This record gives sequence, structure tokens and C-alpha cells, in this order.
Amino acid sequence: MIAHVRGQVAEKFANSAIIDVHGVGYEVTLTSIDFDNLSLNDDIKLYTYHHIREQSEELFGFSSLAAKKLFELLITVQGIGPKAAMAILSLAPVEEVRNAIANADSAYVSKASGVGKKSAERVIVDLRDKVGLPTYYGRKTEPEQKTALEHDDALDALMSLGFTLADATKALDGIDINLPVEDRIREALKKR
Repeated sequence: MIAHVRGQVAEKFANSAIIDVHGVGYEVTLTSIDFDNLSLNDDIKLYTYHHIREQSEELFGFSSLAAKKLFELLITVQGIGPKAAMAILSLAPVEEVRNAIANADSAYVSKASGVGKKSAERVIVDLRDKVGLPTYYGRKTEPEQKTALEHDDALDALMSLGFTLADATKALDGIDINLPVEDRIREALKKR
């Protein structure tokens, strides 16, 4: 399995990019948000999900480990394949999507291309308890706080230590987002 790729963006087209890793080009399908944030010749690390079918193999790439883990949860839902999961993750930053699921907002999930009302409701039923507690969804936040939540290094670090997405979110609940990442991780580990 290919867990991540680190290299230079060689080409971009139709929500995918070719990442040149020491002379080998990996075509990686991205969410529209990650795709828009890439520029040619950027050095980048993408967490990847290697999807193997009878007829083909595909790499799906994510800028954060949290996005990859949410993708892996989404594809466990009956009727949600990798393309539908990518459409859901393309709605907004991963934290906002996770919070919508945690708050049982099926109307939000059904906005994704190719995801109907029934599929969105199935996502909510299957994943609501697995994605963790909502952190800021429905509350007004300062712009810099929302940016910090979009890519939470503390959440990624806890998941790297073996926490599930739900456990990592629960451990970080109530810890000041403005603390340094190391302090947030330390406080979360004390709760365990």
C-alpha cells in the first residue's frame, strides 16, 4: 500500500495531479480544495489511499491525515464509493465536513455531487458516532481560529499515535486552539 507521496507537482488536470517522486510520476486524485491549493512545481506531501479494483488502481490524495481518515470512514458506508467520498470532502475543509456529519446535517452532505438524500442520511447514520464531537460547527469563530481548525496538526499527530478520528477529536475537545501544537497534544494525552 502507498501511504503517502512526497515530491513535486509536475502536472495538474481535472482534480488530479501528477506528483514527481524522484523521477516517478504518481497520478493522484484530489479534493477540489486540495487541487485549488496546489501550484505547479510545489514540493508537497500527500497522504494517499491506494484503491485497487479488478480493472484499475487509483491513488486518492489528501493534504492532512484527518482528511484521509474521514475518506476511509466515508467509503465504508454502503453506496459511497471513492468518487462520492471525494465529492463530500470537496464541499469544504475537512473539519467543517466532519462537523456537519457529527451534527447530523444530511442536507449539507447531500450538496456533494452524486450524493443523494438517502446516501447522505446513510452517511449520517453510519458515521455520526465515529467522527467525534463537533468542535465549532454552528458557532461563530474568529477567522484565524477557523483556519487553525481546517488543518489541525494536533489532530493529525494524535491519529499518528494510534487514536481514531473520534477519539482524537474527543481528546482535543475543550483544549484551547490557540495553544502551541505540542501543548495541545500534551493536554489531550493527559485526558486519556
